Amino acid sequence: MTPELAERLQAAGLDPQAVDNLVRTALAEDGETDVTSEPIFGPAETSTADFTARAPGVVAGIPVAEVVFEILGLSLTRGVSRTSHGEGAGNATSQRVRDGDVVGAGEVILTVSGPTRDVLRAERTALNLLTHLSGIATATREWADAMAGTRARVRDTRKTLPGLRALQKYAVRQGGGVNHRMGLHDVALIKDNHVAAAGSITKAYEAVRAAHPELHIQVECDTLDQVGEALAVGAASILLDNMTDAEMTEAVRRVAGRAELEASGGLTVGRARDVAVTGVDYLAVGALTHSAHVLDIGLDFRA
Repeated sequence: MTPELAERLQAAGLDPQAVDNLVRTALAEDGETDVTSEPIFGPAETSTADFTARAPGVVAGIPVAEVVFEILGLSLTRGVSRTSHGEGAGNATSQRVRDGDVVGAGEVILTVSGPTRDVLRAERTALNLLTHLSGIATATREWADAMAGTRARVRDTRKTLPGLRALQKYAVRQGGGVNHRMGLHDVALIKDNHVAAAGSITKAYEAVRAAHPELHIQVECDTLDQVGEALAVGAASILLDNMTDAEMTEAVRRVAGRAELEASGGLTVGRARDVAVTGVDYLAVGALTHSAHVLDIGLDFRA
C-alpha cells in the first residue's frame, strides 16, 4: 500500500493493514482465474471505466475501493475533486468525490484505467464494499437530516456484520452520525440481563466500576424509577429503552444534564424528530448497519 493511501486510511480512523487484509480476503473469494474475461481479453488490452451512481446518496468507501485496485497492480493517482478540495489532477484513477459527499444519479464517483482483465477482476469486490458502505452513509444522513436543528445525534450500535465493524462505523461517521462503543472492551453497557443476574442496577454498576474505574459506564433503563437509580449510583450515560416520548421528556427533566441520555428501541426515521425534541442526546439505531440498503453504483466502461 502506498504511504499516501495508508495515511488517508489512518486519518479516517481505519487500520490500513486491517483494510488490506479484508480486501485480500474478498478478492480471494473469486479464485485465481477469471474464466470469462481471460479468454475474451488479452493481457495487453486496456480500458477505462467509471464508477457511476445510479441513485442519489452519500458516498463512503472510496479509499477502500482504491485498495482493491492497488492490490491488483493498477496505478492509482488521486484526481480533481468535484467539490473543490484542491487536489491535483491525476491520470490512472480520477477521484471525483470524497467520502461524505452527496452525489446525484448519473454522477461519476471514481474513474479507473488499466488492463481490462484487472479492472473486471476488481469490479465486484470494489462495488460490494463501495455500495454497502455508501448505503450506510446514505441511511445515516437521512436520520441526521431528520433531526437537524435539535441537540440529538444519531448513533450506531454493535449490530454489525462480522469483520466489517470498523468500516461500517466509518460509514456512519461519513453520513453524519456518531459511533457508540467499538466492542465490549471500551465502554461498559449494563443491560437488563446484567441487572437481573446481579440483582439490581446498583449492584451491577458497583461491580463494573470496581473492576474498571477508568471506563465510561452506560446503564439501560426501562422505567423512570430505574433512571433515578442509575443516576443516583453515578452512571455517566443512561439508555432509555422503549420509552414513550412523554417518558423520555420526563427523564430529560429529572436528569437535568447530569448524564447523557440515549433513546433506543423501536425507533424509525419517521419519528426521529419527535424523539430528538424530547431533549435526549442520542438516538441509538442498529438499523444503520444491520438493515441499510446498498447505494446503487455501477461500473461502466467507456467506449
